[in-house]
Amino acid sequence: MTSLRHGHEPATDGSAAQRRRAVVSSTLGSSIEWYDFYLYGVAAATIFNHQFFPAGTSPYVGTLLAFSTYAVGFLARPLGGLVFGHFGDRVGRKKALVVTILMMGGATFLCGLLPTYAAIGIWAPLALTALRFLQGIGVGGEWGGATLMVTEQSPARRRGLFGALPQLGVAFGALTSNGLFSLISATMDERSFQAWGWRLPFLFSAVLVAIGLYIRLSLAESPAFQQLREEGKIEKKPIVTVLRQQPLTILRVAGIRVADIGNYYVWTSFVLAYAVTIGLSSNDILVPTLIVSAVSLLTIPMWGAISDRLGRRRTIMVGGVVMAALSYPFFWAVDTRNWSLILLVLLIGINLGRDACYAPQAAYFTEMFPAQVRYSGASIGPQLAAVFGGCAPLIATALAGPDFGGIAQVVGLVVVMSLVTFVAALASKETAFALTGRDAAAVPAAGGNAS
Repeated sequence: MTSLRHGHEPATDGSAAQRRRAVVSSTLGSSIEWYDFYLYGVAAATIFNHQFFPAGTSPYVGTLLAFSTYAVGFLARPLGGLVFGHFGDRVGRKKALVVTILMMGGATFLCGLLPTYAAIGIWAPLALTALRFLQGIGVGGEWGGATLMVTEQSPARRRGLFGALPQLGVAFGALTSNGLFSLISATMDERSFQAWGWRLPFLFSAVLVAIGLYIRLSLAESPAFQQLREEGKIEKKPIVTVLRQQPLTILRVAGIRVADIGNYYVWTSFVLAYAVTIGLSSNDILVPTLIVSAVSLLTIPMWGAISDRLGRRRTIMVGGVVMAALSYPFFWAVDTRNWSLILLVLLIGINLGRDACYAPQAAYFTEMFPAQVRYSGASIGPQLAAVFGGCAPLIATALAGPDFGGIAQVVGLVVVMSLVTFVAALASKETAFALTGRDAAAVPAAGGNAS
């Protein structure tokens, strides 16, 4: 087995033209993947909870069941990280990303065709769960590959900024999925929307997949991977190697990821179900979420650029503190039913908190792992965190209770997730200033590569 402690690092500073193509391809492709993933979250809180489970199920139990199928996608993401991490380190970033977009988009399209519980009984939630599982595998392999296609050919001093650009896919995905869902629900009568209108955003995924597939197929392979292949340095068992030689690094990466995933889904998915119980409409949450997603198109690259100057770990720690501080004010604002206050706390919590944690991660995780196992390392850690983070709406619903009276416990959940990320970043070594130039892609994390 190859040791990753020493050795020459492939050149990664690609040409400006290559970098532009990689940024456009990765951002658009990532946007399509996250459109698919977020769309399911909105539907889980507003449609699936009563259409795909037995009639007579209480709203609370229906929400728990719907969020359970939602969580399945996150449980599948580590498997996707393992499979596509190995695939991406062995045969190339580009080929792995072509498969992930087909898997994600195909599963989403089929969700739009599924018969409900009233039509096929228990097979409806089972089929829904199976498709969500496929979605999870696809997105589990997407994030690491999409970011690596950019960071592996970006100059070291601006890797935070360039690495943050594919992260815009999350904002684009949330914006388009929530926007289309909200638009259709607002322009159709409730009966038609519940009967068939909700299916339209899912079916529209086929168009997005066709566009994304064209973009992915026209993209050149990462120059870092090309050089590894030319030099015969492809790792035979990248998953095994990275797990044996960098287990603590993977755990730190997972910890860094917990708050941005978990808190985001509590504030945008769980709160949909909670808002309805206190007399708000789903659009009272969806519209502020749309505005926040639009602002993220500015704040994500902003925080990426800040991490190039302030450092990755400090930027992430700032985000963790902001999210913890907003844990109570967020639910207080929702309880006031004041639209402006809800928007304000979402802007602070997500754009100043969550985005500060999320934006530097592409550069940070690239710098933590050598090129031979980078797809694997940058996929496994984040997707382990996704298991907990994606279950956050389910956990929050269980903590809140049937009458949603346990919101104090949900506030505690947000605080805990924020602290996990803060401590994980504190325990990690800064990588932004360690090296500059063409050989700066793999900087040992805290404790060295064998940690």
